[in-house]
Amino acid sequence: MRVAFHTLGCKVNQYETEALREKFSRAGHMIVHEDEAADVYVINTCTVTSLADRKSRQFIRRSRKRNPEAVIAVTGCYAQMKPEEVASIEGVEIVAGTDEKSSLLPMIEEYMRNHRGAVAVRPYEELVRYEDLGVIEAMESRSRAFVKIQEGCNRFCSYCVIPYARGNVRSRGESEIEEEVRGLLDRGYREIVLTGINTALYGADRGSLEIDGLLGRLNRLEGNFRIRLSSLEPTVIDRTYVQRLLRYDKLCHHLHLSVQSGSDHVLTAMNRGYSRSDYLDIVKVLREFDPNYGITTDIITGFPSETEEDFLDSVRMVQEAGFSRVHVFKYSAREGTKAARMDAQVPGEVRARRSRLLTEAAERQAERFFERSAGESRQTLFEQEEDGMVSGYTDNYIKVYAPAQNISFDRFYEVKLCRKYKDGMLGEIAGQERKGENNG
Repeated sequence: MRVAFHTLGCKVNQYETEALREKFSRAGHMIVHEDEAADVYVINTCTVTSLADRKSRQFIRRSRKRNPEAVIAVTGCYAQMKPEEVASIEGVEIVAGTDEKSSLLPMIEEYMRNHRGAVAVRPYEELVRYEDLGVIEAMESRSRAFVKIQEGCNRFCSYCVIPYARGNVRSRGESEIEEEVRGLLDRGYREIVLTGINTALYGADRGSLEIDGLLGRLNRLEGNFRIRLSSLEPTVIDRTYVQRLLRYDKLCHHLHLSVQSGSDHVLTAMNRGYSRSDYLDIVKVLREFDPNYGITTDIITGFPSETEEDFLDSVRMVQEAGFSRVHVFKYSAREGTKAARMDAQVPGEVRARRSRLLTEAAERQAERFFERSAGESRQTLFEQEEDGMVSGYTDNYIKVYAPAQNISFDRFYEVKLCRKYKDGMLGEIAGQERKGENNG
């Protein structure tokens, strides 16, 4: 079969799609680009916002137009939360929930034999096991690889459906994670990104938070590579916990630390479990360790009952925390959440205005971060070449562009950061790694 994959949403979805690609390829099927005609389209969906649902439906319909005879299989969070709605979309033959991705290949092969559709979605209370999709041997990127370590979340923020879509916290075994990391390093990958639905909760299902111990185990592996945490949640960790993580020399000087709001009132309404000052305490620890430690975040604007002063607290948080990048989201009511039933829903036009203003403030702050970084040298891993330039990321997650000059994608380079350029900075390559260096 000619099989195409399309992924919406988070890094966990990206990882799971890579695992599915390998599974289908090992079974002898040909993997083609999502824009090509295929016999099968596998669509890994997201449901974090209503826009994500709409994008999922749009790609399903686009795939059907591309080949009306193709089998369309839909999985992921949207499929988990609304299986009947997904199954009713014209052309969808197979629906698999978030805990049934390993069943997709046999379900599709069975459909090819008997042409009977199938819906396989476990109820929330049965989402209790870590689904093993196998050890990944390669990723689309030649330099950076994602490794999933954890599934599920038990924090139940008042606006979020993801705990219902992903289920209880389940942690992958350390030995399986290490095996996958060793294999990726042997194949030349130099950055390992640890990802999960709530990465900081790794080990919570076994009675303790174990991300610290896992980092120590991976940090001891031989070779010139670096480790990046895809995200941590201040709902789980605090300044003391972060201080422990900073001792690992292969850990990148970058954290994605979702703040969601700069207002204590809104954070309480969101059920986030920390205050503005708690968050800034973590930022202080990181800045004392490295003044240009890269901190990226998410902020929701227009949450129910958010006042203008609450919104301005979020703007001030962008400036005080000195974020290098902010993902701004307009609040989107999700059916079944506490926030969707709250009074004082913020009008759409107000949410749109606040989103625009916050985005502008975030862009100004990013420029200040770039200005502070100018003249500094950071270790950089280049990932792609286009139009005579190579691009990649520093350890603190600045996207760097430099003139292409026999660059290898499997080694680190010392790059002097010069000035803002496109969505990152222009850099001058000063040298490359020396044998035996650590590159955290």
